[in-house]
Amino acid sequence: MAKKQSKTLKASYGTFDKEKSYSVSEAVKILRETSATKFDSTAEIHFTLGIDPRHADQQIRTTTSLPHGTGKSVRVVVFCEDDRVKDALAAGATEAGGQELIDRVIQKGWTDFDVAVATPSMMKNLAKAARILGPRGLMPNPKSGTVTPEVEKAVKELAAGRLEFRNDKLGLIHSVFGKTSFSQKNLEENLEGIINAVKEAKPAGVKGIYIKRITITSTMGPGIKVECNEE
Repeated sequence: MAKKQSKTLKASYGTFDKEKSYSVSEAVKILRETSATKFDSTAEIHFTLGIDPRHADQQIRTTTSLPHGTGKSVRVVVFCEDDRVKDALAAGATEAGGQELIDRVIQKGWTDFDVAVATPSMMKNLAKAARILGPRGLMPNPKSGTVTPEVEKAVKELAAGRLEFRNDKLGLIHSVFGKTSFSQKNLEENLEGIINAVKEAKPAGVKGIYIKRITITSTMGPGIKVECNEE
């Protein structure tokens, strides 16, 4: 049974052609005009990709920094040696520490944060917490830049709006690119940034069309198709 649409959502779909793909500028304009929530809605993006997630050489996991951030406060936790704690906190980490933080995760299931950063030497001990952090997408990983000796730099980038994204088992990527309160120009630049990042992350093993569809939407808003011109 199809999900019943609200009157507001039906009205929003009546203001544009939902079958048409729009330029970045046009799509952002529609997104801002059709956002009808009383709160500051999140601008979301959804990619349908022509990858086969069953193959390791077609998996996508990468990061990008949005030029104008996400508009969301990011809680960054750092697993590091004691002599790095002060600098990690100064860089903007909400909490930082070594074995005591790892024990909180293992013994109490603590995952009250959005992203974790770790120094390489902490990964051996942190591996014991992988069964808790992994399923929640919180396990630090070198490919995403969250296992690094430069924890201060990583914390600053993450707090400023660096995004990590990966495909799911259906070959889709879901992410955000700001808030509807952002200016037209800032949303356009964020949207172009994340689209380019996904294009650059194209796996070598992909054959045929890589990005099949791009859709943007605001919280509880309509889906708007975005043009994707692959080179």
